[in-house]
Amino acid sequence: MSAITFTESAQEYLADLLEKQNTPGIGIRVFITQPGTQYAETCIAYCKPHEQKSEDTALALKAFTAWLDAVSVPFLEDAVVDYATDRMGGQLTIKAPNAKVPMVNEDSPLPERINYYLQTEVNPGLAGHGGNVSLVDIDDEGVAILRFGGGCQGCGMVDMTLKDGVEKTLMERIPELKGVRDVTDHSNKENAYY
Repeated sequence: MSAITFTESAQEYLADLLEKQNTPGIGIRVFITQPGTQYAETCIAYCKPHEQKSEDTALALKAFTAWLDAVSVPFLEDAVVDYATDRMGGQLTIKAPNAKVPMVNEDSPLPERINYYLQTEVNPGLAGHGGNVSLVDIDDEGVAILRFGGGCQGCGMVDMTLKDGVEKTLMERIPELKGVRDVTDHSNKENAYY
């Protein structure tokens, strides 16, 4: 059973749109921006062959494939895509009741909670700079060890980002966290260019 339901009318409408693209094998991709926050938006985009990501879930519908973004899948639980017609024409609607619901709580394991907030709050902010951060480990003192990648690697602002942004966000959300540390040692500056 898939997390998301496409009504018959939605499938027909989307199949019709896809046919007009004149791209064999084109499907759609469903994803949620900022899932689990009040800013969550459920989006449907065209997905040409090979545009899907390897971790996407394929949902085979009658006339096309819907690719579901891996991070978004839990938030698409009970979602319904419908196409409703009225006097004014028709409209595609997406109801995703769980898009804004955090999928972690105080009882979730610490790594799950850290990863959740990194995905939903920290990385969307860093993405604008081409950067991202991931959890490597949690040490015995309860400090999260993070790895900065992309545009953050070796950036002189990383200490500020780490302390003011990432650490503040994570410690507000997860009170038992003692701090964060960067596994990418930016203090080794002999190769750095200022």
